[in-house]
Amino acid sequence: MKLIVDAEGTQPIYEQIELQIKRQITSGELAPDTMLPSIRMLAKELKIGIITAKRAYDDLTAEGYTRSVAGKGIFVARGDKDAISRAAEEKIKGKLSDCADFAVANGIEKERVEELLEEVWKSKF
Repeated sequence: MKLIVDAEGTQPIYEQIELQIKRQITSGELAPDTMLPSIRMLAKELKIGIITAKRAYDDLTAEGYTRSVAGKGIFVARGDKDAISRAAEEKIKGKLSDCADFAVANGIEKERVEELLEEVWKSKF
């Protein structure tokens, strides 16, 4: 599992880790039942705090991407991909709602928000 973090970036490190692991799971690069590095090992490899690594893993488990087995470690879940997708869509809707509220409060038109979303989307791929 390869992860890269940008300590200077604006996105929190735990979110960077979560997104990269989610992508690796949804793409099939990380198969169900694959054991992930321990929290301590992840923190050491990425030169981050243990609390940051734990936050990323806790969030992944809460969202159904991973499962924790006491005394054994963290594993990629054999999750229901449809349920994971629905949960992700709900999270996106919440973020878009916040974005829309911010845009309205600042006088930004819907069309401009759509342009900005397209610009951001293109920069990611």
